[in-house]
Amino acid sequence: MENQGKKYEDFVRQFTRAEPGLRAFLRALLPTAEDMEEVLQDTSLVLWKKFDVFEPGTNFHVWACVIARFEVLKYRRTKARDRLVFREDIIEMLADEAEEAAAPLERERHALRDCLAKLKERERALVLAVYTHGAAIGEAAEMTGRTVAAAYKALSRIRQALLKCIKRELAKEPLWKVKN
Repeated sequence: MENQGKKYEDFVRQFTRAEPGLRAFLRALLPTAEDMEEVLQDTSLVLWKKFDVFEPGTNFHVWACVIARFEVLKYRRTKARDRLVFREDIIEMLADEAEEAAAPLERERHALRDCLAKLKERERALVLAVYTHGAAIGEAAEMTGRTVAAAYKALSRIRQALLKCIKRELAKEPLWKVKN
């Protein structure tokens, strides 16, 4: 039972990291957000069912996109009567382009995550409050014990530091070797 719990935790961790890119990939292949949500749900179930065949150490995001591509094709076949469904060859072309576009974005997302982890806790809290939780600068300043003016200055400094860090991280690793 403990092994099943570890498997579940590993899946959730991997899926949570891959989900934003997977959503973007599906959105590029499907005409509506509702279609994307439906296929994402189906894809999530298939990913969980097939997680035993996923090879640890390989790129989960790429594996998930391959499965998502098949789920899009399956979804398309079930919706073939609708006028707004792309032809299969169009889906294949869009999937290829979306996969190509996803690799640099995935690298940037990994670099950002690594650089955020290098920030001091107080700096990271300010950035996350503003950019993840959508807090107004005044709220974020209060949460981190700063004045509004100090929060603006700190954010400017942190953004510059993050940009430099991300550029360094991206320069370290070749495009073909995306971490999982």
